[in-house]
Amino acid sequence: MSALTATYVHHLDPFAIQFTETFGIRWYGLAYVAGFLVAFLLIRWFVRIGASELKESQVADFVTILAVFGVMLGGRLGYMLLYNFDELVANPRSFFDVLSGGMSSHGGIAGMTIAAWFYARYTKTSWAGLGDNLVTVAPVGVFFGRLANFVNGELYGRRTESALAMKFPDELHEVVQTPSGLAWMFPTAQLKELADKAGEAVPGLAEKVDSAISLALASGHDAHRAVVDLIREASLESPAFRAMLGDILTPRHPSQLYEALIEGLLLFGILLAVRLRWKNLYHGVLTGIFFLLYAVGRIAVENFREPDSGHIAGLTKGQFYSTFMLVVGLAFLVYGFTRKRRNRPPEAPGR
Repeated sequence: MSALTATYVHHLDPFAIQFTETFGIRWYGLAYVAGFLVAFLLIRWFVRIGASELKESQVADFVTILAVFGVMLGGRLGYMLLYNFDELVANPRSFFDVLSGGMSSHGGIAGMTIAAWFYARYTKTSWAGLGDNLVTVAPVGVFFGRLANFVNGELYGRRTESALAMKFPDELHEVVQTPSGLAWMFPTAQLKELADKAGEAVPGLAEKVDSAISLALASGHDAHRAVVDLIREASLESPAFRAMLGDILTPRHPSQLYEALIEGLLLFGILLAVRLRWKNLYHGVLTGIFFLLYAVGRIAVENFREPDSGHIAGLTKGQFYSTFMLVVGLAFLVYGFTRKRRNRPPEAPGR
């Protein structure tokens, strides 16, 4: 088992159903749909068991607003501001290039918090009360999202000799700092050499790579990305070539799965247990528990995850932003135990 997992080369297809070379139904999109559907079902259940001030007829609107303005808008804006700000300033239109990826869990959580505040104001319900049910179901979305990250082979972990190690072809896009500046971790010449060795494992691959390099040189562009796409496509189709590619890739932690388990399933189990044990808990307490536990889990798992970009104060950006969640979590706990607000009982008939 140890040898099997240590040499596994990731080759999952990001498309659940593919219609053309670039268009189809992706697992990443299905993860969002699954998360929103489960959120709707759980929040509706909370309403039915008396753990929410919402009416059952309001649940669909609440989840839709959170999905569009909280998760989607907040997640995308958070990614551009926190992880890709230079690109946003240089090219503001890149914000709408969602097909290229780029969503932030911190941004999504902030977006949902703000969207819930506006909805609470509109419906004259308790913002903290809405938030308590929201944060209980949010880890389910995190779970599906991290599984989708794994299927895509993105956001992988750091180098390791662990028996759980896997190899991710996406690292072919990595750059490293050299004395002369930034350079590809796997030079195009090295990938061309690999394609030349493919032989009968992938007939015609060497010719395709040579053609891609020639076209790039003629147009004055770097051929690396085009060559990487050809190498990755070949690895999906040929197990023999995938093994050859694995010989040059780095064993890494499958940190997406660690996050799915810790930030997703484990956190959901804890919050759901508290929600069901104390259906009328002071508003804000569950939200405080969520922020504290999510921050602790994220800070811990970041030690196994390859940083998305630079560091801040010696911490990865994910760890640094999570420290603020600790403060937010404590603030919600203080608010909950100070205000002692509970769900309002239903109005008596005739009022």
